[in-house]
Amino acid sequence: MEVLRRGDSGPVVAEIRSKLGRLDLLADPHSDLFDDAVDRAVRAFQQRRGLRVDGVVGIETYRALDEAHWRLGDRLVSFLAGHPYVGDDVALLQQRLLDLGFDPGRCDGIFGRQTDIAVREFQRNVGLTADGTVGPMTLRALDMLRRTVTGGSPSDRREEERLRQGGGALAGRIVLIDPGHGGDDLGVCGHGLAEAEIAFDLATRIEGRLGPLGVQALVSRGPDSCPDEVERATFANETGADLLISLHSDSAPSEHPAGVATYYYGAELPTRTVSSAVGERLAALVQGEIVARTDLVNCRTHPKSWQLLRMTRMPAIRIDIGYLSNETDASRLHAAEFRDTVAEAVVAAVQRLYLPDEQDLVTGQFRIPALAG
Repeated sequence: MEVLRRGDSGPVVAEIRSKLGRLDLLADPHSDLFDDAVDRAVRAFQQRRGLRVDGVVGIETYRALDEAHWRLGDRLVSFLAGHPYVGDDVALLQQRLLDLGFDPGRCDGIFGRQTDIAVREFQRNVGLTADGTVGPMTLRALDMLRRTVTGGSPSDRREEERLRQGGGALAGRIVLIDPGHGGDDLGVCGHGLAEAEIAFDLATRIEGRLGPLGVQALVSRGPDSCPDEVERATFANETGADLLISLHSDSAPSEHPAGVATYYYGAELPTRTVSSAVGERLAALVQGEIVARTDLVNCRTHPKSWQLLRMTRMPAIRIDIGYLSNETDASRLHAAEFRDTVAEAVVAAVQRLYLPDEQDLVTGQFRIPALAG
């Protein structure tokens, strides 16, 4: 679709205004002009949903607006392989199933196979035909039952339990390293550097350090390919990876923004804010290690609902390492020694993620020989 921003008009803008009105973000939805009020509403929606806050309606924001307008009961939903139902109605269904002790997987608004299993199990438990279709009778049964699981998010507890399996050992884990962009898509460029090339170089350095530790390190693309985010997420899920680490750099119209930021899955869905607990912890460890070992500005960690973070079934993070529009950051990324330091920081964070609390070390103190030992 075309990218829409302040000053545009037409039937698609009218549709966007209608959706924003239904979400109580726009007082007057009856127009086809992308005015200041729409810009503010779009930014508020992007902030709420964990998207890039720029006031621009591209494919990601438009998709999220479309998903947000569905309410549970608006349509029949079920599992369709390859073409899943996606929307806030599915997210609310997953939340209710989790509250009742059934496991639909991550609460991401995607009606996948695990959600289908949870729906059928719920239907069997309440004496309904276990056909996996969420229609009036299933909705009525959900409304009649109250929450039975307490003490935090059940999905977080399951994610943390998988993390503890195998003790603190890295050997045998599968880590997918995802260098952003690739092929003809160079990503952002500046000061003689291309994002795609930096990401691929860092991916090979991280891969080379994880291998000797017994980790099966996979890279999501070659130097000449550029799978989209759905393809990358599908590949990660099919490999059964324990973690996904996506590598990027950033850019800005001004030369002043600088630093490193790390992102994990998180979004504000119908009745609560959801996130990946292990993803958030890994993001904090990676951010801390990189900041402790380099002079990059600390731009902190942030929840986002980008497709790659949302669609992967394992904890996933994205690291934006430096601004190529900033001369200082770019000069750092030019140096092989600096890239080695970043790679070691990422590997140290992965090891610390799996270590029991009593064996953890101070941020910035892990070294690769010590890890191998």
